[in-house]
Amino acid sequence: MTHPVSDPSVPDDGQVLSLDLLLSNLPGAAYRCRFDDDWSMEFISDGVEKLTGYSAAAFTGHPGLSFASIILPEDRASVHGAVANALHLGQPFQVTYRIRTAAGDVRWLCEQGALNLRGSEPGRLEGFLSDFTRLKQADLVILEQASFLQRARDAIIAMDMISRISYWNQGAERLYGWSAQEAVGRRFCELLCDEPAMYEAAFAQTLAEGEWSGELAHVRRDGSAVDTDTRWTLLAPDAATGAGQKILVIASDISERKISEARIFRLAFFDHLTDLPNRVNLLDHLRRALIGSARTGHCGALMFCDLDNFKYLNDSQGHAAGDLLLQAVARRLEGCVREADMVARLGGDEFVVLIQPVEDSRDSAALQAETVAAKVVAALAAPFQLNELHYTLSVSVGVVTLCGTHDTVESTLRQADAAMYQAKAAGRNTFRFHDPAAQAAWSARAELEGGLRRALQHDEFILHYQPQLDRSGRVIGAEALLRWRQPDGKVLMPAGFIRAAEESGIIIEIGKWVLRTACAELARWQRHPDTAGLTLSVNVSARQFTEHDFVAVLEAIFAETGVQPSSLKLELTESLVVTDFTQTAHTMATLKRQGLSFSLDDFGTGYSSLAYLRKLPLDQLKIDHSFMRDVLTDQNDASIVRSIIALGDSLGLQVIAEGVETHGQRQFLADAGCHIYQGFLYQRAISADLFTQYASTVH
Repeated sequence: MTHPVSDPSVPDDGQVLSLDLLLSNLPGAAYRCRFDDDWSMEFISDGVEKLTGYSAAAFTGHPGLSFASIILPEDRASVHGAVANALHLGQPFQVTYRIRTAAGDVRWLCEQGALNLRGSEPGRLEGFLSDFTRLKQADLVILEQASFLQRARDAIIAMDMISRISYWNQGAERLYGWSAQEAVGRRFCELLCDEPAMYEAAFAQTLAEGEWSGELAHVRRDGSAVDTDTRWTLLAPDAATGAGQKILVIASDISERKISEARIFRLAFFDHLTDLPNRVNLLDHLRRALIGSARTGHCGALMFCDLDNFKYLNDSQGHAAGDLLLQAVARRLEGCVREADMVARLGGDEFVVLIQPVEDSRDSAALQAETVAAKVVAALAAPFQLNELHYTLSVSVGVVTLCGTHDTVESTLRQADAAMYQAKAAGRNTFRFHDPAAQAAWSARAELEGGLRRALQHDEFILHYQPQLDRSGRVIGAEALLRWRQPDGKVLMPAGFIRAAEESGIIIEIGKWVLRTACAELARWQRHPDTAGLTLSVNVSARQFTEHDFVAVLEAIFAETGVQPSSLKLELTESLVVTDFTQTAHTMATLKRQGLSFSLDDFGTGYSSLAYLRKLPLDQLKIDHSFMRDVLTDQNDASIVRSIIALGDSLGLQVIAEGVETHGQRQFLADAGCHIYQGFLYQRAISADLFTQYASTVH
């Protein structure tokens, strides 16, 4: 409380001089005034000039400057109210407010005073004015900084040396869900810790080095986790207040960034359809497994799994069904391996299983791989339910052991791939281990595929024609048979290259060449009177027939060659009919409307079905040559041949026998009711020119 100043009118010159000297040296101004609207000054010391720029006489003269007039208008009412309230309570007052100086500047003043009653005279206010500008500006800076910390987007937290929270801004409230009132006073780890060990390590490093930064997972109030990028800083004790050390924590929410990084990672290293590791991911893990095996001597294995006839499902039921199957296969494969092992999708219908090197010997690794391979084959053999479709699948698996050698990733995959083809050659739905013989076979197959591509480019394929005759010995048509005339002059039969062409897909282009060449030859026959009535049979592979553009390709060939399709007969195998009946029937019906006829080749060697025969637009059944070899000595073969002939007759289908080599076989067929023949008894497959001569002379 400010003491009332002495009245300068007291006639004590020494006292006045000493008081004037004292007041003139104070950092402010003492005053006495009436408590009215203008605060009319009766006395104010000379220090007021330093505060306001106006002399003391300016306020006490007649008429004097009203002190209230230099207070900013927006502060006057609040100041007057605060003083009046304090006086009403009989208490001293202290107020801060802004004034406009004589120079036009704004300055903050702090006024402290009280009411002094002098007998019966009205009360006077006596007090002291001081410059509060610097303190107020510093206070505003502090408030601004505090406001900034409060409104900062990041969570800003302060805690003491026993991790008790002393500051918690609005960013922390938003991030964690706890209000400042709920958080302050609680221990940091108790409130937010997800992994206490990491917090202990961060705390220890902060104490030792003064700071720590890194990623931490925090727990929100609702129990959910949030990833943060966090920085801890050790603050020294406050010399002014004596407050102890604190740790300042600034945490930024990086959940969205982590989600984005995870999404990018999955796109780069995982297959989008099956969610399995992709080729890039597999190659990296395989490389590490090979390095680890070479370093430790532990053995593992790699399995190459290829789905058998997967393309038929895609072509017949659409890619949506194919995608469902691939996803279901992925889940079953994952169920066949240990958690440490890997199932990956290379692409298409190819999957790879990596069994990590943990076994002590090659034999142990091979035994483990055999167990897993058997589980894979059995698991994929069980029927799949693809929405409304009930589908059965098989798989061919190639296995190679990883056992401390310095094989490369590429050679290991190549060996597993070769073993997989060995499994396919063994009948599919099985597995095979890689061995040197399999590697040699793979190399030969790769060389053969390269040769087939070269043969297409250099026109090395030729067609020969084997005559087909009726009971009177008259040529009624021929079957076109493919030959490969190699650069060294050697002619290779289809048995030596058709399987490789089928499995590599080259059969599609070869098949187009065969159809184009055969139709061009048939068109020439149709222009010559001696051969105009002949038919020509052409074998079509299952893979070629199920191509989506097969009908369009044929129509283009008809237009190109000018052939009449009514003389063309396509030979299909039973395996095609059984595997994809619906699509096969549709394609056959489309071509049938254009005049083509169809023969079911190798009848009796597959899974014959009377229902298929009745529903398909077939014209002919062809008895396989394997039944003809022993038809005169084996009662089973004889019975089968008679049954085929009887079946064809009952269904109104023509029956032709191939592989007829003796008169006895021909007589057996005639007696059984088959009257169309093909075989060495009449003629081998011959060139187009020789066939034309043969057909013209044999009537």
